[in-house]
Amino acid sequence: METIEFLNIEFFENTLKDYLIFLLFIVFGYITIIPVKSMIIKILFKFFGKDHNDIDTLEFKNLLNKPLQYFLILILFFFSLKFINIPTFLTSSEEGIDISVIALKGFNFLLLTTVFWVILRSIDFVGFKLKNKALETESKVDDQLIPFAIDLAKVISIVLGAVMILGDVFDVNITALVTGLGIGGVAFALASKESLENLLGSFTIFFDKPFTVGDTVTLGGVTGTVEKVGFRSTRIRTFDKSIVTVPNKNIISTELDNLGARPVRRVKFNIGLTYDTSVENIKNIVNDIQSLVDDHSMTNQDGRVRFLNFGASSLDIMVLYYVNSPDWESLIDTQQNINYDIIDIVNKYGCEFAFPSTSVYIEKN
Repeated sequence: METIEFLNIEFFENTLKDYLIFLLFIVFGYITIIPVKSMIIKILFKFFGKDHNDIDTLEFKNLLNKPLQYFLILILFFFSLKFINIPTFLTSSEEGIDISVIALKGFNFLLLTTVFWVILRSIDFVGFKLKNKALETESKVDDQLIPFAIDLAKVISIVLGAVMILGDVFDVNITALVTGLGIGGVAFALASKESLENLLGSFTIFFDKPFTVGDTVTLGGVTGTVEKVGFRSTRIRTFDKSIVTVPNKNIISTELDNLGARPVRRVKFNIGLTYDTSVENIKNIVNDIQSLVDDHSMTNQDGRVRFLNFGASSLDIMVLYYVNSPDWESLIDTQQNINYDIIDIVNKYGCEFAFPSTSVYIEKN
């Protein structure tokens, strides 16, 4: 009896029994959060299709684990408050401020935030799946379009979430807000002129297709591989492995050389022989190098090798050929192999490569 009477003691308008039930519900609910979270993740995972592997499962769990846990904690806290009464001094004050209403608004804000957090993470998973499928196709268009579509879906979700929070938490009249934005549309457009130009530039890139993700391009003195086309800018990975971010409006207004669109890559250079090289040896070297570039498996028949110039300290032979691949690795590998063979050809005839030199004549009186 004494224990029952002890539990009936009131404290801040609730008995100790009410507080005990409140705490037991929270503890029990927190224990059940883990299996409930796992069950929800499995249900959502099945919603995204059946062709999943272990990597997909791990990625999905990592993305949704934290936001879903916070969401369930908020739901648990909300239902646990049903077991206790909110003290009167928290629901009214001399200034007319209802703390319980403020707390409810704060709860709604956190709840909506976690809901849209889950939505954004789900969009990330969809993007992860689509990117993996895009890697299996030969087309580069989907590699470029998928990141853009994912970013667009995220922006729409964030705007929708912001509108819902403004309307539900801050009691903003959404209709009046939209009307106000319509009236101030001109001022907004002027203020965000550069952002709009970049956005229009991104659409121009998608529809005009001057390049796709993975192409090697030269733009404004920058040469590299296109990694991503976003709303505002395009990221280019240079051969130095640095990232150059170029605003999209600059891309559509600047001359762009798409090296990846070329069917062949040209190589042109001169080799210099010493002046004591005989005419017969020069002819043999020219003919052998011409046969080399014509017969190589990675070159076409448009190559030209000619003895062209009498240099300051060398007899110059021009070597020009085309590699049948736009790929940078194929180009430098082919160029290396041909250079090795050229050295062998020159050595075969007992000739030497020239280097800058000066002859000094001393006159004796």
